[in-house]
Amino acid sequence: MGPLPRTVELFYDVLSPYSWLGFEILCRYQNIWNINLQLRPSLITGIMKDSGNKPPGLLPRKGLYMANDLKLLRHHLQIPIHFPKDFLSVMLEKGSLSAMRFLTAVNLEHPEMLEKASRELWMRVWSRNEDITEPQSILAAAEKAGMSAEQAQGLLEKIATPKVKNQLKETTEAACRYGERSGWALYLQP
Repeated sequence: MGPLPRTVELFYDVLSPYSWLGFEILCRYQNIWNINLQLRPSLITGIMKDSGNKPPGLLPRKGLYMANDLKLLRHHLQIPIHFPKDFLSVMLEKGSLSAMRFLTAVNLEHPEMLEKASRELWMRVWSRNEDITEPQSILAAAEKAGMSAEQAQGLLEKIATPKVKNQLKETTEAACRYGERSGWALYLQP
């Protein structure tokens, strides 16, 4: 009998391309690395506000670095990541609140679907230049991830409930607390 798996929590937002890369690597190697991966949908805008940080795409040098870095990582990791055509609008105006509330509802009601639903939302925004804010877009992503239309609609109807809103807020706050201790949104528990 080998060692017990360690728990790794990944706090993520589908608006973050680096979160997607970390997500795919952790999903890909979780069995080899003997980890229990816990996906924790959170809101990057809340984390940025709490940390006093700005998105790298809004700072010219960081934005240029990020564009080159993602291009290299796309090829190295074989993840089809591309900048959205209207990057600033996606990041600053549209955001990911509805998508992250939806993923929070998925995590609460059907956690077995969270990995596929998260991946599909990332694919929409970072690979296919598709919307993740409109209800029809979220439903299309959910169905492509394997949910029935009824299941997806039921989850979408829950994104405005206090339970889902509070859970997303609590998870985002938990990510910020981990950041105070370790400086990382990925937290490895002993």
